[in-house]
Amino acid sequence: MSLEIPAAAGSRSSAVSVSADIFGQEFNEALVHQTVVWYMAGGRSGTKAQKTRAEVSGGGKKPWKQKGSGRARAGTTRSPLWRTGGVTFAASPRSYEQKLNKKMFRAAMRSIFSELLRQGRLEVHGEILPAEAKTRLLLAALGDTAARSTLIITEAFDRNLYLAARNVPHLEVTTSDALSPVALVNSERVIITEGAAKRIEAGLE
Repeated sequence: MSLEIPAAAGSRSSAVSVSADIFGQEFNEALVHQTVVWYMAGGRSGTKAQKTRAEVSGGGKKPWKQKGSGRARAGTTRSPLWRTGGVTFAASPRSYEQKLNKKMFRAAMRSIFSELLRQGRLEVHGEILPAEAKTRLLLAALGDTAARSTLIITEAFDRNLYLAARNVPHLEVTTSDALSPVALVNSERVIITEGAAKRIEAGLE
C-alpha cells in the first residue's frame, strides 16, 4: 500500500510505499487499551511513603501508669490513635510497572497506526524540517494546527524543528525511536516524515 505525500510549494504530490502488515491491520481495542495502561503505569513514580507506628521516632516510654490515673490504658505515644503517632495502613514505595511482551507492544502500535490512517489522522510529509529555528516556517509547512493537537514524528532529532515547535500549543515533536502509544492515541493529527515511516515500518515488523 502507499501513503500520499502532500505537494510542497512548486512541486507535485508523491507517494511512499509502506507495508500493509504495519498500516493495514484491524483495530484491536483491548490490546491498545492494555498497552496504554502499561505505558502510563510505567511512568508513575510510586514514591509515596508514610511511617508506621514502628517507624515513628520516640514512644519508648509508657506515657502514664497502667492503673489509677482514670485515663485509658496507653503503652506508647506513637499509636495511630495519637496525634503524633504513626499511620495505620502506611503507604510504602512501590512499583506500578506491568508486564507487556514486545510482540504485544508491536502489535498494538501496528493497530494504532492502522486506525490513525483509516480515520484520516495520519499524514506523511516529505519536507517538514525547517531550514531555520523559526516557528512561522514550521506553521507554514504544517498549515493550521491551532484547532487540533498535533504530533510530529521524525527519523532523528532535529534541533531546528524542536526550537520552532516548542512554543506552539498542542504541538509535540518526537522521533521514531521514542514513540509513545499515549501520544499517538491522544493526537488528533499525526505527521510523520518519509524517513520516519520507513523506520517505523522496520521496527514494527
